[in-house]
Amino acid sequence: MSDLPVIAIVGGTGAEGTGLAVRWARAGYRVIVGSRSAGRAAASAAALSEHGAVEGAANADAAAAADIVVVTVPFAAQRQTVSDIAGAARGKIVIDVTVPLVPPRVARVQLPPEGSAAAIAQALLGEETRVVSAFQNVAADHLADPGHEMDCDVLVCGNSREARAAAVTLIEAAGLRGIEAGPLDNAVAAEALTSVLIWINRRYESPGSGIRITGLPGDDPG
Repeated sequence: MSDLPVIAIVGGTGAEGTGLAVRWARAGYRVIVGSRSAGRAAASAAALSEHGAVEGAANADAAAAADIVVVTVPFAAQRQTVSDIAGAARGKIVIDVTVPLVPPRVARVQLPPEGSAAAIAQALLGEETRVVSAFQNVAADHLADPGHEMDCDVLVCGNSREARAAAVTLIEAAGLRGIEAGPLDNAVAAEALTSVLIWINRRYESPGSGIRITGLPGDDPG
């Protein structure tokens, strides 16, 4: 039996959740794809099963069965979804991927009054649950292509050092580099960067720009 943690991807039938499921299943993790509809989750899991151990369940059931919960829903659905899984996720690590995009002006930074989507998640889940913010600046299409080399970094913000480290491990398993970027308050920067990257993608006709943190120990100066 694998010693790897079980991962639930709540709202995992969308592009971001599907891409992460592909990457983690191929890395040997057991992945539970969650959805409001158990049937839709099961259908999505069946389509992904060629990549590894993927199953489907209703969101709360997926969260209850997992060691680490990842929330990949649009901002408009975040509050309700996080509230629905609060009991099942209590005491666990929850990685929030939510970006506060407000259509139609998604290329303009529009942060919520609470400061960030991550702050909303932490308030709803309570301090017993360790929320980490990550994956906001990664192109979903690139994640879904297991042959695509991910040439970008992922900023990881959270108040728990252990939770940040667990997120970095999962990021590396997905083929990216995770960079610890401080407490959850700092998630506002990563979330805001998504709108900046959307604007850059449009301006330069890029299929999915990302970010790189330079000057870290061990970086190749060339």
